[in-house]
Amino acid sequence: MAFDTFFYQKSREMIRFHLKELIADKEFAEKRRITIGEIANETGINRMTLSKIINHPGHSTVTDNIDKLCTYFDCSVEQLITHIKEASDESEGPDSEK
Repeated sequence: MAFDTFFYQKSREMIRFHLKELIADKEFAEKRRITIGEIANETGINRMTLSKIINHPGHSTVTDNIDKLCTYFDCSVEQLITHIKEASDESEGPDSEK
């Protein structure tokens, strides 16, 4: 089993990026297509990093990239990322404390 598959299966919490949604919103507002290359040029974030953020759930990135993306999309951190807490195991009762 690959490490990333193992990580995703065992992880209880994850950061979800809303980059696809922000790109779609910006494309609609500006009535034009926005490419990953354009975002990379404007933000200074490597194209491969942007691709991983978009295509690999749970990808980790530095806070500087989060800041650059918020600036580019003129959005808050909460619009860019969401903390997803996965449901607990069934063996843990609904009243169990963590």
